Amino acid sequence: MQKAAALAYDSQKDSAPKVLASGKGEIAKRIIQKAEEFDIPLFANEELVNMLLQVEIDEEIPRELYEAVVGVFVWLNNIERKSQLSFNG
Repeated sequence: MQKAAALAYDSQKDSAPKVLASGKGEIAKRIIQKAEEFDIPLFANEELVNMLLQVEIDEEIPRELYEAVVGVFVWLNNIERKSQLSFNG
């Protein structure tokens, strides 16, 4: 069964990333479709998504997930930086 979670972090308002959406099956498919519509890169990690599915919507992630989620944001930042370099280069 497909699973997905969407995260957001606003350093001005949040002390940690929040779960914007999460779900399994059809809900997961819709989350992935929305990400693709807005050209948001998808990061696949089954263990992390299983833990994120346990976090309530609009709640900050627990401290034990900080390291894993920071890894996702670093990965995303690297993709955005490479995209900018190829766009400007």
